[in-house]
Amino acid sequence: MNRFQSKNLQRHLNKPNVKINLKIKMILLIVALIIGMFIIVGFFVHYFFSDSLEEQMGERVLNVAQSVARIPELREAFDEDDPASIIQPIVDPIREETGAEFIVVGNTDEIRYAHPLPDRIGERMVGDDNDRALIDGEAYVSKAVGSLGPSMRGKVPVFSEEEEIVGVVSVGFLVDDIQDIIANYIRELWYVLFFIVSVGVIGAVMIAHYIKKTLFNLEPEEISHLFLQKETILQSTHEGIIAVNQKGLITLMNQTAHRLLFPNQKQEASYVGKHIEEVLPYTRLPEVLSDGDSQYDQEMLIGNNSVFVNRIPIFYENKVVGAVSTFRNKTEIEKLTKELTRIKQYAEALRAQTHEFSNKLYTISGLLQLNRKQEAVELIQKETHTQQEWIQFLIQKVPDPMVSAVLLGKLNQANELNIHMTLHPDSKLTYRLSGKKREALLTVVGNVLENALEAVRKQPQKNRQVRIFFTDIGNEVIFEIDDSGPGVQPELSEQIFTQGFSTKEGSQRGIGLALSSHVLSDNGGAILLEDGELGGACFVITIPKEDT
Repeated sequence: MNRFQSKNLQRHLNKPNVKINLKIKMILLIVALIIGMFIIVGFFVHYFFSDSLEEQMGERVLNVAQSVARIPELREAFDEDDPASIIQPIVDPIREETGAEFIVVGNTDEIRYAHPLPDRIGERMVGDDNDRALIDGEAYVSKAVGSLGPSMRGKVPVFSEEEEIVGVVSVGFLVDDIQDIIANYIRELWYVLFFIVSVGVIGAVMIAHYIKKTLFNLEPEEISHLFLQKETILQSTHEGIIAVNQKGLITLMNQTAHRLLFPNQKQEASYVGKHIEEVLPYTRLPEVLSDGDSQYDQEMLIGNNSVFVNRIPIFYENKVVGAVSTFRNKTEIEKLTKELTRIKQYAEALRAQTHEFSNKLYTISGLLQLNRKQEAVELIQKETHTQQEWIQFLIQKVPDPMVSAVLLGKLNQANELNIHMTLHPDSKLTYRLSGKKREALLTVVGNVLENALEAVRKQPQKNRQVRIFFTDIGNEVIFEIDDSGPGVQPELSEQIFTQGFSTKEGSQRGIGLALSSHVLSDNGGAILLEDGELGGACFVITIPKEDT
């Protein structure tokens, strides 16, 4: 994380000041959106509806006018002496049936033969909009101010049997009546829109309440604050963190995890979305996802690094929806671990010597109380001789005090367990390894010897044997540790160096040999399994003298 990002994150880590909470904001925004949309839709529909109604009314009056103009009796009446007496009775029932405001019939001189007001029959038609019908023979709709006021009219010419224009039919509705009809329809439309807006407002309140509840009543500013804070914590922690979903797909990987998994990659590629087993083949996260049990302080190998791992399932509504794995590089505390290991080895050696010495003292005390002085002297000389032999051998053959301490501690531990551990008389180690290789050798020898002691403990007492041979002839330091235990089946000779695999019962197994193999490999060495002369396993440890 660069300096700019750090400053930017630090600036946002202060708790935000929220003026209006999310629920009110969502209600206001959604309501404003709904109202705005429906106002626009309402005015559009109002305009479209008004125009459509006017067009429909125009078509209606035109259709009525055409129907009236085609009535044979009406057409024949134009040849009579008093057309009005025939036409008026024909037109009145039609006007009442169709609901038209007026039906006016006039001749080519625009003299009325029919009118809703009988006293206006014989007068000239008003509006001056009959020319297209009387001259051009068109049927059309027009708006004009007539004797009854502003109106919408359907004009249709009347033809004689010889197809000559003999008159005109005018059917109309007053504009005020049309506007009243449109207003009634529009009023109902606005009522419907208002009801829909009301439902939308209620829905907005419910949606806002649900979202706020889903977000644990947090505000967007608080969520951003928490996200930045958690991101800073995740990226700054020294523990590697990987999170997966219920399908085992990676959803989060911090920088420390990336460095541990891919130490040679300079650019941090994104592994989010990949399956965890593609990135970390030996992980047990799928096991955590399936059984929902947490795993703590599990040791495993990631590349050439030994790490301690915690695996914890993520539950939501009592269902496993993912898992988180945290791990820390064991090498970061390697010095402390090795110091404690050496102290433990010293302590075990001293404890074994103290215990054994106490047993010998009690034995000597008993012999003296029984007045068996000669046997007591012989026992003292024998024990002194054995210890002195070990110490003198190690002083002469192994000048490195740390290696000598490990071997002497294991010799005393074996003696306490009634295990016959011997050092091959031709063993010799005069070359002193460098600090890193020395630590690797101490770790591996300690692990293998501990395995050998454990392997022979269940054997009959006469068959509890461990033999050690070491040499630095040539370019490598070689340790050969042979035991009389049950050994390793040939088909398992490769698997025993795999992390998590063990021929022993119990948990937390399959770590020592895998760790030893990786530590040696990291220093150019190796550990091999051969057939032993004592009938059990024989491990050969090699580590080069010079750096490779």
